[in-house]
Amino acid sequence: MSLSRRDFLKTTAAASAAAAVGIAVPQEAKAAAAQAESGWRWDKAACRFCGTGCGIMLATKGGKIVAVKGDPAAPVNRGLNCIKGYFNAKIMYGADRLKQPLLRVGADGKFDKNGKFQPVSWKRAFDEMEVNIKKALKASGPEGVGVFASGQYTVMEGYAAQKMMKGGFRSNAIDPNARHCMASAVVGFYQTFGIDEPSGCYDDIELTDTIVTWGANMAEMHPILWSRVSDRKLSNPDKVKVINISTYRHRCSDLADMEIIFSPNTDLALWNYIAREIVYNYPESIDWDFVKEHIVFAASPVNMGYGMRRSNEKSIKDGKYTDLEMETISKEMVKIVSEKEAPALAPYGYKAGDKMVNKPAGLKHWEISFEEYKKFLAPYTLDYVAKISKGNSEESIESFKKKLKALAALYVEKNRKIVSFWTMGMNQHTRGTWVNTLAYNVHFLLGKQAKPGSGAFSLTGQPSACGTAREVGTFCHRLPADMMVKSGKHRKIVEKSWKIPEGTLNPVGNQHIMKIHRDIEDGVVKFAWVNVCNPYQDSASANHWIKAARTMDNFIVCSDGYPGISAKVADLILPSAMIYEKWGAYGNAERRTQHWRQQVLPVGDAMSDTWQWIELSKRFTVKDVWGEQPLRGNKKLPDVIGKAKAMGYSEDTTMFEILFANERAKSYKKDMNDPINAGYDDTDSNGDSRGVIGSDGKEWKGYGFHIHKYLFEEYANFGRGHAHDLADFDTYHRVRGLKWPVVDGKETQWRFNTKYDPYAKKANPNSDFAFYGPLAKALSQGDLTGIKDKTKKGLKNKAKIFARPYMDPPEMPDSKFDTWMCTGRVLEHWHSGTMTMRVPELYRAVPEALCYMNPGDAKAKNFKQGELIWVESRRGKVRARVETRGRNRVPKGLIFVPWFDEKVFINKVCLDATCPMSKQTDYKKCAVKLYKA
Repeated sequence: MSLSRRDFLKTTAAASAAAAVGIAVPQEAKAAAAQAESGWRWDKAACRFCGTGCGIMLATKGGKIVAVKGDPAAPVNRGLNCIKGYFNAKIMYGADRLKQPLLRVGADGKFDKNGKFQPVSWKRAFDEMEVNIKKALKASGPEGVGVFASGQYTVMEGYAAQKMMKGGFRSNAIDPNARHCMASAVVGFYQTFGIDEPSGCYDDIELTDTIVTWGANMAEMHPILWSRVSDRKLSNPDKVKVINISTYRHRCSDLADMEIIFSPNTDLALWNYIAREIVYNYPESIDWDFVKEHIVFAASPVNMGYGMRRSNEKSIKDGKYTDLEMETISKEMVKIVSEKEAPALAPYGYKAGDKMVNKPAGLKHWEISFEEYKKFLAPYTLDYVAKISKGNSEESIESFKKKLKALAALYVEKNRKIVSFWTMGMNQHTRGTWVNTLAYNVHFLLGKQAKPGSGAFSLTGQPSACGTAREVGTFCHRLPADMMVKSGKHRKIVEKSWKIPEGTLNPVGNQHIMKIHRDIEDGVVKFAWVNVCNPYQDSASANHWIKAARTMDNFIVCSDGYPGISAKVADLILPSAMIYEKWGAYGNAERRTQHWRQQVLPVGDAMSDTWQWIELSKRFTVKDVWGEQPLRGNKKLPDVIGKAKAMGYSEDTTMFEILFANERAKSYKKDMNDPINAGYDDTDSNGDSRGVIGSDGKEWKGYGFHIHKYLFEEYANFGRGHAHDLADFDTYHRVRGLKWPVVDGKETQWRFNTKYDPYAKKANPNSDFAFYGPLAKALSQGDLTGIKDKTKKGLKNKAKIFARPYMDPPEMPDSKFDTWMCTGRVLEHWHSGTMTMRVPELYRAVPEALCYMNPGDAKAKNFKQGELIWVESRRGKVRARVETRGRNRVPKGLIFVPWFDEKVFINKVCLDATCPMSKQTDYKKCAVKLYKA
């Protein structure tokens, strides 16, 4: 049989698709497909994009990935992929893929911050890193070495990076870009449940009667899950209801039975309105048995600011911020209570016109009575909430009120199962932690949480924001398996496991991703390393951070597959192996851990981020990093060299020998006859046929043991037996992922429910639920205004309902900047577009970021469809093309500009205000003005 290449591909694709859905395939088509696939090797892997965690199948031939399809055996996506998923192979083969280290050098060949990039060896690259890290440690101590980490790290990469940063350099200045996407959800989980990650799972979609999306464009951001939502809706269209709650219309609107367009930030008021309806107008709907046994009520300070710079910080005092910028930043210190928020703040003793003096409050909260909670809810009447939250000026107030009442009725309906999904709309929010906890309030009051088909569910996450950022603990304040750097007990557990001296780990973990940027601008962080992310494109108020990186005394390293903005900002660029060029594991948004094997060799001289971290560890000895170290505030880390010697180390023992090539690590022999390993490359463990010249100037031959298995198993041991159980490395290579905790080989679908969760059953065997999370489970007593009795009461197995009011964001449209601006993503592109903009098909589909605008606003401002305009805020401006007819249909007074396009660099415009509790940036609202370019 002779077929053209085009016919090969068409026939093969048709045969694969038909087989996936169980359609009989003609013999001729089967034969053609077999011929087309001759010599292909298929293997399972996880998709590179988003936190959904779809399974894919990869075909390799001749050292390249030649085909990708959905994995029919994967329970998340059941053989489907979204448009990005189908291009997992092409993201690896862009024309400008980085293939060798590049250093800025001058005419003399020496490093020059203002020099041009020139190729250098891996040895030269590590020489420069070593010199500059030692310089940073001398100047600022451990706080002078920072890492922009990632929710796109594999589990092994994140664990290796954390181990070297926290155990080696004794620095907690490592924080992932996941800070930008799900930190508010995390703090919400901790405060509500005492432990991280969702209680439900994706199976809730098929079991529920009602799906409510809160600031979640699932149709584009989680399209495979939206396909499951659509299937559920169409399976019983009369019973199943879909409600879309958003600041603008988008593709979820097309399926929704009802759409609620609200004004930015007023989702706080909407949640409190539903809770008020339950408490005041439908008290019979409260599941009092559940509430009395499992819930306490709590409050927290309201005058906590907006997570911006404070007046005593160096760059503010040095005048690096303009008067326009300071108009917003000044509200971090003092704000005036507005007419809009005054009713919501009245129970706290505030009235319109009052000065609110803001003070950092941390995670402080205390227990209150139900009567205090009821008092807190009183202002959220239908009239008040409708007045402040209606987001479409062209909708009548009567219509909006009718929708709010219908929404509350769906939640209240006794036998109606309901799932509330949210993503960035609720997380990228100056009150992100608050609004996350408000979601649980409603579900708790009704007894509709941690049950099949019912629950509040955060869909946040990059491919491993859950698995690596959260579970591995690559946040600045965390350690593996929900442990915290500030806990002496937790530090000792980690020090013992890592076989490092007691007292090595740094207890101060406050250098979150925005603080690392600010510390670079303040001159504290002198060395920063970018890993698997693009912080100079993805951080708000980007002009400040780029200027600081390029003009100040520091050294910025960027490891990447492509030359994005962060690489162009850097002083040294390192070529990284991309996802299927290395062994790895991800953890998705439903607690599912998935592993894959290295499918192909990296391009050029690219090496994995794991390898880069471990090779760096060879350059630092006990005497380099474990002596006494200074911290800010006249604090110090103790000298632990004496303890290290008592453990058998010398001053010249390297961190490589201690952290990565120790006796335990070497016990993980690489058996190439093992079916898991047989036929697959492992560049890090074994070296490979490329003959890459490594960090020591010699050909790289591998570590000689299974480094990835070692890193995974050591990390996983922290959670086993502690409600965070992971299966073993080999098991994950035989299955399509498992939802932790994995106990006796079985995954857990619904946590905290004693019918499904063995840890809940153990904690509270005679009840239906146990909220067994250990954090913040003893509270002082008080009222809405503060603590009145410092005596702490234990809250064993209980969760919390919080009183948290509507408050204005720090920046709103005014006479100078009259339009709301929101940012986000589109279906075809992933985050900063570094990969997807290099896929020809995706680039052609959406070649630039557009400014989505209401046709009425365009007409009023005399803008034409497709015309370039300036979008300007107090921080910067960009040019973007007007789009009035697109998929995103915004109300008057609001624009939407996605951030994937470095040519439309919208994060120069955005405000770097954050939730003061989670430190997650609010990209969803700032004030801009628009004018012709």
